[in-house]
Order: sequence, then C-alpha cells, then structure tokens
Amino acid sequence: MRDMDSGTKTQLRRLYSSVRRAVRAADSERQHEFVMLRARLAYTIARHGLRSLDQLEKLLLQVTRRNDMRGYERFKDLFEAIVAYNE
Repeated sequence: MRDMDSGTKTQLRRLYSSVRRAVRAADSERQHEFVMLRARLAYTIARHGLRSLDQLEKLLLQVTRRNDMRGYERFKDLFEAIVAYNE
C-alpha cells in the first residue's frame, strides 16, 4: 500500500466507522448498510487513487452477497487491521 497522506488516513477511519456502524445495524438493515459502504469505498478508492484497496472492494462485494454475520465480522476485523497498519 502506498504512503498515505493524513487526508486519506482520515477517509479510511471514516470508512472504518461506517463498517462498525453497519456491523451493529439491525439484521434487516445490515445488508443495506454494507451496500452503501461499498459505494463509499468505491468513491474513496477512485478519489484518492487507492488501487491497492480494489481487492478489499471485491471482498466486500462477496460478503454483501452472502449476507452472513460472520462474514461481516471478519470484514470488520480486516478493515480494522488495515487502518491500524496505516497509523
């Protein structure tokens, strides 16, 4: 992953907050929250040229299609690790 400026790190932290909020959402709303997160992630990748996060976007697509709580939790853990690594 390329060096990130502070603005990009802020965007990642905002996305992570969205991930945490989506995981805590009610069962009926969880999939919708993750679909919206996919849109935010795609925008952030395009806006900041973070092509290294393309695989993360593909993983999020798979998790959203399965609509499995365990998958959502694992995605949150992975995203948390990425944010921590870039601090």
